Amino acid sequence: MGAPRVPDIALVPQPAELTASRAPGPALTSATRIDADAAAQDTESWLRAELGAATELPLPPGEGGDAPIRLRVDPAAGLGPEGYRLTTDGAGVLIVGHDPAGVFYGAQTLRQLLPPAAYRRAPTAPPTWTLPAVRVTDRPRFGWRGCLLDVARHFLPKHDLLRFIDLLALHKINVLHLHLTDDQGWRIEIRRYPRLTEVGAWRRETQVGHARPAAFDGRPHGGFYTQDDIREIVAYAAARHITVVPEIDIPGHSQAAIAAYPELGEGAPVEVGREWGVIDTVLNVSDTVLDFYRAVFDEVMELFPSTYICIGGDECPKAQWKASATAQRRIAEEGLADENELQSWFIRQFDAYFAERGRRLLGWDEILEGGLAPGATVASWRGTEGGIAAARAGHDVVMCPTRTSYLDYRQSASAAEPIPVGTVLTVADVYAAEPVPPELADAGAERVLGAQVNVWTENMDSPRTVDFMAFPRLSAFAEVAWSSAERDFAEFLPRLRAHLARLDAIGVEYRPLDGPHPWQQRPGVPGWG
Repeated sequence: MGAPRVPDIALVPQPAELTASRAPGPALTSATRIDADAAAQDTESWLRAELGAATELPLPPGEGGDAPIRLRVDPAAGLGPEGYRLTTDGAGVLIVGHDPAGVFYGAQTLRQLLPPAAYRRAPTAPPTWTLPAVRVTDRPRFGWRGCLLDVARHFLPKHDLLRFIDLLALHKINVLHLHLTDDQGWRIEIRRYPRLTEVGAWRRETQVGHARPAAFDGRPHGGFYTQDDIREIVAYAAARHITVVPEIDIPGHSQAAIAAYPELGEGAPVEVGREWGVIDTVLNVSDTVLDFYRAVFDEVMELFPSTYICIGGDECPKAQWKASATAQRRIAEEGLADENELQSWFIRQFDAYFAERGRRLLGWDEILEGGLAPGATVASWRGTEGGIAAARAGHDVVMCPTRTSYLDYRQSASAAEPIPVGTVLTVADVYAAEPVPPELADAGAERVLGAQVNVWTENMDSPRTVDFMAFPRLSAFAEVAWSSAERDFAEFLPRLRAHLARLDAIGVEYRPLDGPHPWQQRPGVPGWG
């Protein structure tokens, strides 16, 4: 038997360098121990728990030569941030990381070298836990490898959110952009303003599909995370080297907050939103509203250590401001040209507020309209144009254009796709995306922090449907965000097929590559696009 061909080692995402040897690789047995230096001990604990559950091996601590698995942090190893080197040979397993994150990613790669049963929560028919003999040197292309998860439109219980975090970690995703508030729900406890969850976390019914006139299910829906839940979620993610970036939407997409506290709005009292789409309801621009949201963000910043706080800033209708004496007076007092500049003025209040507290504002590309706040970072979703403009103006950018990054979009043109919305976005389309636009290739590319995909959940009413829409497209995105090598979908596809066996072992209800299962369809429920 010769050395295994590299394509047969189905790693996702593809590492920067991978060589396989004809020599026999190590096996995990009841004698296998794990030795970690102080900086790698969190990964040691994680690896023992994950592999121990699947293999029923104790994997106790060892020391030096007594330990076939050795984990080390060495900033002088020349690997770069989050980089690692993994060697498996007759001497055992050695993972060296530039930092603790690098060791963790090396351990994720180690797990992928084992059979898919290594992802089960308890032993099945015991395979032989033998590793191939390989040498992997790897590092990420981008520092921001993100996934937005919308828990405002449909609430995702904490248990399922923690499971989703594990799936992100498996794919070396390091940012969870958590969309916590919108017209249709407020999902985070704010102790100073209890009605945000007492009222704002619940709606009386939900639009089903996108028929006109709208059809509703007649079922109340809601839920929220307590502050202790949030602390747990943030800590759980941090242990997997994932930063949770919270999003509290202002000044549009705020109807749930206005339903709870009508004085925040510009018009008559409203209920928590039941319909999808852009709703005319917006916040008023009084000092009272600014103080309200400063207090909200004080509690948010206490819970989330993330440098970035997202304020949304997208899809803010201006009709209520045009008719509002308060808004028009603010425009006059501040010397603003129009309602677009009023929105920019509103956003700048929080840009300054965050900066004073060592944080940075993240917003969707509409925050460019009327003038960009000095410290703002832009998430470019309406194509790449907003990101290009922001980068050229000296601002950092996260690329997530709809045509390659919106995982709520239909996965094929087939009528079998459930509630088909948007344009077709296949696995191959996601894989072919290039986060750095050619317009920035010569100047401005350094402003692209990275990329993310967005899981908007208007039509995802359960964890099963989140699985279906996110996977395996998120697996393809992981390689876009991590790997620097030129991408070839024909080369990726066999690795992806092997990777699906891991998702099967975990229990991910992904969309099969050849189309939905019958029970994943939603016959008769219309979409849009």
